[in-house]
Amino acid sequence: MPNPLFISHGPPTLPLTPSPARDFLAALGGQLPRPRAVLVVSAHFQAPAPTLTADPHPETVHDFSGFPKALYALRYPTPGDPGLARTLAAGLQAQGWPAGVADGRGLDHGAWVPLMLMYPEADIPVVQLSLVRGQGPEYHWRLGQALRLLVGEGVLILGSGSLTHNLGELDWSGGIGPPWVTAFRDWFAAGIETGEGDLLDYRTQAPNAVRNHPTEEHLLPLFVALGAGATGRGRRLHRSIQLGVLAMDAYAFD
Repeated sequence: MPNPLFISHGPPTLPLTPSPARDFLAALGGQLPRPRAVLVVSAHFQAPAPTLTADPHPETVHDFSGFPKALYALRYPTPGDPGLARTLAAGLQAQGWPAGVADGRGLDHGAWVPLMLMYPEADIPVVQLSLVRGQGPEYHWRLGQALRLLVGEGVLILGSGSLTHNLGELDWSGGIGPPWVTAFRDWFAAGIETGEGDLLDYRTQAPNAVRNHPTEEHLLPLFVALGAGATGRGRRLHRSIQLGVLAMDAYAFD
């Protein structure tokens, strides 16, 4: 199967605004083996238990407000894959996970924003898997391990969140990242690339962890992708900063 990925999806305006992260994602799809389907774990889909979307024609959900009108006109009319969703749910249930499916749920911007750049033809089926509300890194890492045994050939597991995500300290003038952001992203890069250090305990071990993630949902997709990898290690594919404090780093997990 393709290597599991974690990408930082940035602000919803990413497809409309030139940036290094936008250029990276626009080139990424063509650099990867073409998947038969994409399984997206987005920071913007949380449920009480692992839940997979099973709509054959998921709508493009504009789950934000206050942005330019052009953003609300964007659509990503990719197909879903109800068969894959139900197969994965059944496989997780067989392993003891209380998994289910959700009919009629569209793609949130954590899914369609990066996929619109990666696969603009919108011709690869997409299924979303929820985060589980109230659960932390270890739970989602184990969920990724379970997925590694289930997805089969040709399914790309794509964790979509943000390596740092403190919206209260955005710098609208730009900026290159203050030291508290740099120290955190460097700690994660070292742990991912060497397989050393307790990434699952980042909340107490990583520098400035709570400042970079006042809440955890934008980092949890990384742990799903990490668990879905075979070695516990990964490679950084991209690094940049948007709005001063949003680290747009991306990783592939071996």
